[in-house]
Amino acid sequence: MIPAVDQVELHPFFVQEAALENMKAYGVVPQAWGPLAEGKHGIFTDEELVESGKKYNKSAAQVVLRWNAQRGVSIIPKSVHVERMEQNIDIWDFTLTEEEMEKIASKDLGHSEIVDHNDPAFVKMLCGMKIH
Repeated sequence: MIPAVDQVELHPFFVQEAALENMKAYGVVPQAWGPLAEGKHGIFTDEELVESGKKYNKSAAQVVLRWNAQRGVSIIPKSVHVERMEQNIDIWDFTLTEEEMEKIASKDLGHSEIVDHNDPAFVKMLCGMKIH
């Protein structure tokens, strides 16, 4: 059975284009965990993201969320602040240009800096988790 949704790390610093293509080929909806890179790499103050945001009267975070949404990614940004929750959902009244989309994707490091799925200790921890 093919899953309907695959939740993976997806943000400008870990674009995972090949994973998105695989999911698309099988009709699986990608869902981003950590869509704001856990605040790493100065994502909220990144000059290019801030500049794009000014064009649309949006924050850098809103630009990043819109970027993932335009890629067909379901997003679940985390926040405990009502103001940020409201901003996180207010991304549907603008569309990034192809050039902006590519600029954001060019920030890709090609690997996660949040978790390492190839680290034996991490894999062991994951496999040892009880989810019921």
